[in-house]
Amino acid sequence: MDYSQFKHQIPIQIRFVDIDAFGHVNNAVFASYYEMARVAYFDQVLGERVNWNQTGMILAKNILEYRFPIFLRDKIKCYSSVVQLGNKSFEIHNTLARVDKDGETLVAFAIGTLVCYNYEIKETIEIPENWRKCLMEFEGLK
Repeated sequence: MDYSQFKHQIPIQIRFVDIDAFGHVNNAVFASYYEMARVAYFDQVLGERVNWNQTGMILAKNILEYRFPIFLRDKIKCYSSVVQLGNKSFEIHNTLARVDKDGETLVAFAIGTLVCYNYEIKETIEIPENWRKCLMEFEGLK
């Protein structure tokens, strides 16, 4: 896979608690890895802490595909990219890659839909203009 399309990446620390009875990272934990990557992505791209009460977001849809298991001693990176902006929602792609002496191997990916939400008034909201501008600039979207 060509990871050059992703402008954001973070290393993932695999914890012993992530490992299940079969000796690999439990499939449910992958969603937590993607969540960590999303938070780091928005911290970097938006350049501010999100006020989760007024301009938060809800993960409305998350499609995960697993290719290979992850084990405790694996070195893993998570790549993130917002690929599409709507009025109130946007699509984010996350990819987990195992890093070893031979390079990087795709182990899993996710396609998520995030909807902007105001928790104080309990309603969806349009993507804040400053977010839209930052996301478009960072990703090179038009």
